[in-house]
Amino acid sequence: MVKTVTGEEHRLNSVEDRLSHSGLKCQVGLVIGKISTNLDKGFVFDLIPTPVNDAGDDATWIVESRDESKKKGGGGKKVDSTVSVLEVDKEWVAEHARQVSRMLVGGMKVVGIYIWVNENLFKNSTLVLCQTVKGVADAAPIRDIGWDERLLIHISLSPRRWTCRNCSLSSNMTSSSLRPCDFKMGRVLSTLQKFKCIYNFDIRFPIFRENISSSENFAGILRDLISSHAKELKEVKALVDGNLVNVDEPCAFDGLHEVEFLTPFMQHTPFQAYNEDEVVGILVFSGSICSFAYSNSKEPISQALADIKGDIISSLHSRLDIICDEADGQMESIADDGESVNENSTQTPTPQLQLQLLRKWCSLSFPRRVFVPWLGDTYICDYIQPSETLEVLNEHCVELMSMEAPTDASTILEPEAESTSSLTLSPNSFWEKAMPLSSESGSSSLKNSNVDKSSAAGKHIQKSSNISIVLALLVLILSVLAGVFLFASRT
Repeated sequence: MVKTVTGEEHRLNSVEDRLSHSGLKCQVGLVIGKISTNLDKGFVFDLIPTPVNDAGDDATWIVESRDESKKKGGGGKKVDSTVSVLEVDKEWVAEHARQVSRMLVGGMKVVGIYIWVNENLFKNSTLVLCQTVKGVADAAPIRDIGWDERLLIHISLSPRRWTCRNCSLSSNMTSSSLRPCDFKMGRVLSTLQKFKCIYNFDIRFPIFRENISSSENFAGILRDLISSHAKELKEVKALVDGNLVNVDEPCAFDGLHEVEFLTPFMQHTPFQAYNEDEVVGILVFSGSICSFAYSNSKEPISQALADIKGDIISSLHSRLDIICDEADGQMESIADDGESVNENSTQTPTPQLQLQLLRKWCSLSFPRRVFVPWLGDTYICDYIQPSETLEVLNEHCVELMSMEAPTDASTILEPEAESTSSLTLSPNSFWEKAMPLSSESGSSSLKNSNVDKSSAAGKHIQKSSNISIVLALLVLILSVLAGVFLFASRT
């Protein structure tokens, strides 16, 4: 449980001023911040209002229902009473949280929601607010710290005051799920330490022949591969500014800190050997990721490194989600046209291909990451598809983050160039060695051409191996003769 929450005074005062002059009776939005389990504190960077939905409706509204009281008035008639109820579009708020979480870097999370409403309406709406918090937590999970709570910040219209509560994410949510915590305003953004890392990786994964009928698609296998890589990355040591440092202490210097992970040699290479009867192909997953993370000046360096590692994995998952969303849209478009698509037809998007059944080379380029200035010296990020330009940033920044679109393109960081940092997925040439299965499907012409190529390659490799063995034997014989000659000359 977080005991104390500190909000960025300048930003929250600006939010309060905006709400007080908006004329709105209620508003719901996301709380962007950081939870430090080491300090047992929470930090709030900004509050982002949830935009209107596709139909132009607000995410929250007040419904007034008229109920007849059981009490009777002096004339013997029943007295009507009006009860105000707060309604929230929980699914839309959760979707907003899901998309905003993609734009956040290491050390920044969607840590809860805020609500702008009067005291009485807040007290009558705790259950729906807790359910909204739960939906946001499911849409934008925080996996790194195992924190099973989120923040609910209430900004009261009258009397004007701020309160913060911890909302437990238990399965049975009641009004008792909310517990108060200390809330204050102060300097938050100016106390952040900035860390940057360029992470290169090259992962090889075998595609097994077994269980072809129940095989996963391209995206499913890749999602499991990313999760497996996250466990490996968690144990990797790092250099900070080129030095080995005590990670249990805070960083003593300001400015940008460069992080380099010391990945063990051949870490991503499986040591188990497989033959052609077990493996039908090789999945190659390689690329370069730029990551930023922000840590409080009192937090240990280990927390910053954990934030960097978490950001790398989250970035991979976000890119995969983007291309999967695009693939789902393509499939829906094809279905609307009334066309039927086989699992491995030419119209099927690459993320939905069944790899065990595929007998052709294919590749999948991931979106590249760009960074946009946000609050103070911080950055948020967005992802650009190969066919897109930086113009897509304007829409995302305005609608999702409720900020002004960047007007100066020179302030946008593009460390992941398309030629060097695009993430690619491609089968290895081992596909050519897996042709016995393709003969069963009738691809005889493809089989013959690939067998000829494989035979030629095999002869070349065998010839090269024979030459290497002969050279090694000659070097060994010469070494023995030289040793004998030296020994004889000394005696």
